[in-house]
Amino acid sequence: MLPIQWHPDARNDLVEIVGFIAKENPSAARRIYVLIDAATASLAKHPYLFRQSERVPGTRELVAHPNYVVFYRVHPGNIEILSVVHARQQYPESQSICAPT
Repeated sequence: MLPIQWHPDARNDLVEIVGFIAKENPSAARRIYVLIDAATASLAKHPYLFRQSERVPGTRELVAHPNYVVFYRVHPGNIEILSVVHARQQYPESQSICAPT
């Protein structure tokens, strides 16, 4: 199993998403947080389960919820969560996500 590491920008994405939802529906915000957290945790066992991104080269896409896509990169020693975006949002360019490490 590979450890999961969240890039600070990705963690901030998740906090912003949950905060936005919580303004209208705190219980829905908790559900989304738990859902995204569980989906990303599953990557530790199955890092290559999800497809390579055509939108952001060098990454993979996990659709954690029909509305939320997690971009991540598999490294030899870990899995790096790079970004969490709303599916209707403009997808980040590869340069804005992070250069490969």
